Amino acid sequence: MSHRRISFILGETPPPRLDKALARDVPEDANLSRTRLMKLIDQGVVFVNGEVQRDPRAVVGEGTKIDIDVEEAQESHILPEDIPLEIIFEDADLVVINKPAGMVVHPAPGSPSGTLVNALLAHCGDDLSGVGGMKRPGIVHRIDKETSGLLVVAKSDAAHHGLAKQFEAHTVERYYRCLVYGVPDANDPRLRGVKGVNFEAGNILKMTTGLARHKTDRQRQAVIFNAGRHAVTRARTVARFGTPPVLALMECWLETGRTHQIRVHMAHAGHGLVGDPTYGGKRKLARAALPETLAQRIKEFPRQALHAAVLGFVHPVSGAAIRFEAPLPADMTELLDALEPTRA
Repeated sequence: MSHRRISFILGETPPPRLDKALARDVPEDANLSRTRLMKLIDQGVVFVNGEVQRDPRAVVGEGTKIDIDVEEAQESHILPEDIPLEIIFEDADLVVINKPAGMVVHPAPGSPSGTLVNALLAHCGDDLSGVGGMKRPGIVHRIDKETSGLLVVAKSDAAHHGLAKQFEAHTVERYYRCLVYGVPDANDPRLRGVKGVNFEAGNILKMTTGLARHKTDRQRQAVIFNAGRHAVTRARTVARFGTPPVLALMECWLETGRTHQIRVHMAHAGHGLVGDPTYGGKRKLARAALPETLAQRIKEFPRQALHAAVLGFVHPVSGAAIRFEAPLPADMTELLDALEPTRA
């Protein structure tokens, strides 16, 4: 197995721990995240003044010589599959995909094939460089299997490292469209009593909570307070449907990006997504609000009505600000078209 050696000297007043000092001073073009550096320390390929050092807490100081032997990228064990993809943008470093509903992003025990990663391995072929030491696409964020819309995937270590930093800093622009039960309104006294829910100027619904795995159902997320992962979602009403209004098309945007965040937050506010089998609940529509055929169509919508519509970020290599939009998929468009005569 061939290696490349990365050598550098720790600068002034470095953090005393080896792992933190490496994260601060490792050359930017090495594209090594702190997680990757921790793995390299554990593998025994980090040398401090010529000696192997496996302890990430080892004390280091200014002027310490660091050498890191990094293996050239290995072939992935995931098999490429010739699956059609809707490519919105692609260059040497990244690719932006409009993912269809029903496609899993990454292989897992329940979905070993037919995933976005399988499709990207076939599409990109030899264009992939070693993301994390493996020739595979770099997944820096995900959307649920039954959610459609935009995803950016890294093709190089430089892109993976740069995109991950932007997602971690919550600077990526992400807007979603979803169809929910009810119509959130600042004048609704019920919403004023829901913890973690308030309204900003312009009738913007804001939800601020912690999110963590559900205590009894590990496939679900749950809203908690004073613990879990901090999560903030904002949403505004785009259109209302029914007489009186019983459905709303919402535009949601993320300050953070947690698993199932929009689905959980909208359900917590009492406005679960149409078609969501996990968080949407068995919401009954007022009989007179919609024609019976439409009400039945809402009830039978086969997936959560959620679409990642806008994705904007700074290109991690060129530095250019780029932004992409994907129109609603056919199933959501057809449903909204059927609802249009009932717009309130």
